[in-house]
Amino acid sequence: MASIPTPTVKDDAAAPTTIRATVVQAATVFYDTPATLDKAERLVAEAASNGAQLVVFPEAFIGGYPRGSNFGATVGHFNPTAAEQFWCNTKMDRLARIAESYKVFLVMGVIEREGYTLYCSVVFFDPQGCYLGKRRKFMPSTAERIVWGFGDGSTTPVFDTPIGKLGAVICWENKMPLLRTAMYAKGIEIYCAPNADDREVWQPTVRHIAIEGGVFVLSACQFCLRKDFPAPPEYSLAEWENELQPDSVVSAGGSVIVAPSGEVLAGPNFEGEGLITADLDLKDVAIAKFSFDAVGHYSRPDILNLIVNERAMKPVSFTSHK
Repeated sequence: MASIPTPTVKDDAAAPTTIRATVVQAATVFYDTPATLDKAERLVAEAASNGAQLVVFPEAFIGGYPRGSNFGATVGHFNPTAAEQFWCNTKMDRLARIAESYKVFLVMGVIEREGYTLYCSVVFFDPQGCYLGKRRKFMPSTAERIVWGFGDGSTTPVFDTPIGKLGAVICWENKMPLLRTAMYAKGIEIYCAPNADDREVWQPTVRHIAIEGGVFVLSACQFCLRKDFPAPPEYSLAEWENELQPDSVVSAGGSVIVAPSGEVLAGPNFEGEGLITADLDLKDVAIAKFSFDAVGHYSRPDILNLIVNERAMKPVSFTSHK
């Protein structure tokens, strides 16, 4: 009788489980993509010099978050000049070089253009400068829908990397319980949350996600002063200058890093631009999920079940008769 071979078990005990992550809290150089890329590189260089292996930027860092702008849109009217202000192309080759130069995983909030539609997206690069993929926001909030198109389920990736399973959910999509559930089911461990919500109430949101998912949450928000924004086209310069003083805070940041236990590891920062850094021990993910796994032993698929459509939803499909 043939003997049953003894299975080979990979010994991961000696493998490092701790990685250093940095969340960037800084303002876009508005209406100037080359200058914003230069600023991004300086910030990545600083983070890398402090040992960061992962660097996460805020929502729409490249291209700019159009805070306060209404794009000249009222019922029955649209101002095309206003739209031109955020009509840019993200320089993916430059982002790849930055990731490679400083040997970091780079998670960057960008405004992405496809055809004649803009999308609020997050792009991922590895330390070799390889583009891993993107997460495209599929639920723009309130007036963002004037500016950005809607993504679909084909761009909700979780990447299995040497530093952990990495993914992103953008801004108020983090309030969508079914989307969060889908990300948990994909095994996400390092949950990036680029956003534009600087309110105090955002803090319990990200802490709840950390506990609910048994994940590290890296929440990145811009810190902006009024003087960081040129006047939107729908304002006269006098109206813009009278509305707020140049040093008035427009976005207070609040970037934070939270452990799977809900413990705040770094931040929140409401004081100004800066880097928020913490060491993440991935063993903490396993410890948290042993107690509560929302898509494992604490699920009830016989009662509650989620179906996720990951097909790309194209407006036009062509079939060949050949």
